[in-house]
Amino acid sequence: MNKLLPRLAAMAAVGCLLSPEPMPAQVSPTTPKVARVRIIQGPELELAKEHLTIIRWTTNNPGGSSVHLGVLHYGTDPKNLSQSAKSPVRLNPDHSSTIFRVRMDGLKPGTTYYSTLGSMGADGTDDKTKSTVKQFTTPGGPPPANR
Repeated sequence: MNKLLPRLAAMAAVGCLLSPEPMPAQVSPTTPKVARVRIIQGPELELAKEHLTIIRWTTNNPGGSSVHLGVLHYGTDPKNLSQSAKSPVRLNPDHSSTIFRVRMDGLKPGTTYYSTLGSMGADGTDDKTKSTVKQFTTPGGPPPANR
């Protein structure tokens, strides 16, 4: 009996590999697209280390494509947010909200940055949500001057 189970598993694996019919891919369920995506919590600084920074926010579930991107535009001048970062998230059709996290690498230590954020489907369709300009400061930098 102990030898039967591994033998059956091996036969099933070989049978799948030799089958002339392609195996159907698992289709991810989608959520109906909402009329308006809203930021319901955040944005907030989730993690700030010398080598990486993560900004987090929550929206109602945008629906549509099962993969979305959190999009962050940032810079050191609030009127010139010329840098951007994107991070993917998979939507859960059973949840009414989605938590987005965007990772930024290589920011200057001890520097104040300004950002706006939003989201879009993996196909590039904008969810038409955008935060106001927010500010965050990276840790580190020069030690305080002696007085």
